[in-house]
Amino acid sequence: MSGSLNDDSFHQDLQPRANNVSDYLSHQLQPPPPPPRRPRGFAATAAAIGQTTSTASATGGKAKREREKEKERTKLRERHRRAITSRILAGLRQYGNFPLPSRADMNDVLAALAREAGWVVEANGTTYRHSTPPSQSQEAAFPVRSGESPISSGSFKSCSIKAALDCQPSVHRIDESLSPASLDSVVITERDAKNEKYAALSPLNSAHCLEDQLIQDIRPRENESQFRGTPYVPVYVMLSIGFINNFCLLIDPDGVRQELSHLKALNVDGVIVDCWWGIIEAWNPQKYVWSGYRDLFNIIREFKLKLQVVMAFHACEGTESGDAYINLPQWVLEIGKENPDIFFTDREGRRNEDCLSWGIDKERVLRGRTGMEVYFDFMRSFHTEFNDLFAEGFVSAIEVGLGVSGELKYPSFSKRIGWSYPGIGEFQCYDKYLQQSLRKAAGLRGHSFWARGPDNSGQYNSRPHESGFFCERGDYDSYYGRFFLQWYAQMLIDHVDNVLSLASLVFEETKFIVKIPAVYWWYKTSSHAAELTAGFYNPSNQDGYSPVLDVLKKHSVIVKLVCSGMPVTGQEVDDALADPESLSWQPADLIQGAACFPELDYFIKCMHGEIVDDLVPC
Repeated sequence: MSGSLNDDSFHQDLQPRANNVSDYLSHQLQPPPPPPRRPRGFAATAAAIGQTTSTASATGGKAKREREKEKERTKLRERHRRAITSRILAGLRQYGNFPLPSRADMNDVLAALAREAGWVVEANGTTYRHSTPPSQSQEAAFPVRSGESPISSGSFKSCSIKAALDCQPSVHRIDESLSPASLDSVVITERDAKNEKYAALSPLNSAHCLEDQLIQDIRPRENESQFRGTPYVPVYVMLSIGFINNFCLLIDPDGVRQELSHLKALNVDGVIVDCWWGIIEAWNPQKYVWSGYRDLFNIIREFKLKLQVVMAFHACEGTESGDAYINLPQWVLEIGKENPDIFFTDREGRRNEDCLSWGIDKERVLRGRTGMEVYFDFMRSFHTEFNDLFAEGFVSAIEVGLGVSGELKYPSFSKRIGWSYPGIGEFQCYDKYLQQSLRKAAGLRGHSFWARGPDNSGQYNSRPHESGFFCERGDYDSYYGRFFLQWYAQMLIDHVDNVLSLASLVFEETKFIVKIPAVYWWYKTSSHAAELTAGFYNPSNQDGYSPVLDVLKKHSVIVKLVCSGMPVTGQEVDDALADPESLSWQPADLIQGAACFPELDYFIKCMHGEIVDDLVPC
């Protein structure tokens, strides 16, 4: 029984397996189905179109989404731009009183700014200066933006003011938004007024006009009475240097009184007097002779004029008007014979004896004293000698000499050595003391082979394109060039900082004045070669004046931007790629304009806010 059941179960299990094997074998033995036929003709074209359409549909959807996103981004940028423009226009209308239309664009803004600066903007966009229409632009002289006014006060003795001061009309106004404490005096300096080379441009009869702190340049307007009631700006005139001889004695006191009487009649506020180191400490160190200056100051006090004094630590070249050459002190020149490295030196070893090298500021090479100590002792002696004048307020300001010609610059443009405009000048860093400083700086940078001056910077009268250092893409912008120029400029900055720090200790609350040269030639080139040799690291990709102005701000210094030796013709301007106007805008933190007037009497009344309707320039 059991065996029968087992057999039946066995047969039941084998039956399904046999069926599965049979199905598998039959499936494997069947021939494969024929491949699908490839569409041809119209069928093939239709299939291809269908496939392409599906692909393009997917791609087109993605591109459309990207376009929509870009449109949104463009809208956001445009709204942002319009918001900024709206704020600019609102600020100009509210704070600048610009009459801009309700839907003004940037053309309206530019036109308004140009008109505010004294330019004429016609309806078709033609823009030119008020006194120089386009038809005369080729004949007009290049505008004088800034500089010392070398008008000789002695010239008042032999000619009338109107005849001596014939020039193109131009007036200025003071920015009334500035605090009265920020306004400084305008100074007219004494130089040779007979230099015919630059007579064509001189607004004060071959005299370049001085710009001073916070004065804005505008052109004459119909209502000249706008000066009435403006803040009072004192006006100072520099006396001739010939009144004190080399023995510090006052000569021709009657001539001094005559000159001062002319100035007093013009209602000037005061005069400027150079106190020459080479006269006062001429023969022996720390032996100061002030007798001639005491007599001169007493005469000035008789006329109730104020006094600005120049600490003249430089030599003075003789002029055509008869002024004598004033050397550095004799004892300093004797030291220089034994150690000529106390003077600035060029690459050829030529020494400049017009002032001391900044390399000896902290070197005890002047009979046991450093350069800084010599300057400090001189200033302290002056303050001690004339303490009574400070106490009564007679001395209104001290101008501190900081380099050749009293200006903050290296003596890179020495005419005695052969420089002439518009030469790029030469670096003045080859005395052993500055070379020691350069080697130290290079060592700190880890490049001792940089301890050298450029060997391809040309000569005094070279042009930038003629030297491998200053040419377009020249070595001035290489790693070495940037290192050297930064070090060279830093020596200038350190010098002015150190001298002014000592002056602050001596004169305390007295105002300080510093002269900065306007080196405007080759300003339109990339390297600004002439500025670089003068000590201002100001190529087109660098702001070289901000570090200097930061130091001057620290000491609350009044700045004079001295612009001398203007070229006569437009061709000379083009040849030198000069741009004094653009240069004067760069240090605008402290300086904002020039003062050029056809008559000194008119000029002084404008500065004093006393201009009247019936007094107009000729």
